[in-house]
Amino acid sequence: MTTQEPPKRIAGIAAREVTREEVTPVKVLRRFRVVFNAVRTHFRQMEKEVGLGGAQVWALSIIADNPGIGMSGIAQAMDIHQSTASNLVKALQKKELIAVEKAPDDRRNVRIKVVAPGRKLLSKVQGPFAGVLPDALQELEPAVLKRLDQDLKRLIEVLDADESAAEIPLANI
Repeated sequence: MTTQEPPKRIAGIAAREVTREEVTPVKVLRRFRVVFNAVRTHFRQMEKEVGLGGAQVWALSIIADNPGIGMSGIAQAMDIHQSTASNLVKALQKKELIAVEKAPDDRRNVRIKVVAPGRKLLSKVQGPFAGVLPDALQELEPAVLKRLDQDLKRLIEVLDADESAAEIPLANI
């Protein structure tokens, strides 16, 4: 007579035999791992290729596509807080990839443009600039995207997670 071993625990979730059709917390957890790994791999590859983090590359691409854009425009395009956009711009300016000048009509505002070294760097990046997850989400059918949004909202509620993290670019997580 053999004794059965207790199920292994993965991140506090009991693991057991699962049929392909059965949905379990462990199966869903594995899918999250695949998604996070794809995101992390893309940003690591980008950083390896050009020496910039993913959020910086994305900001640089937005500036290249919108010469003269201001800080609030970058924040809006990336759906991040303006202070986060400001930090990205400071880093790009320090690396001499962009030029920042005061707007003539309102000296509190700036106009930002990509300079030659920034354009050269962007030409080396294998996109997508915003990352693979936003690109993939764009490919989903509206009904799937809506369901995913509702399901993730519920997961965030169960986690009692800090929703201010929504303004942090994935490349910085």
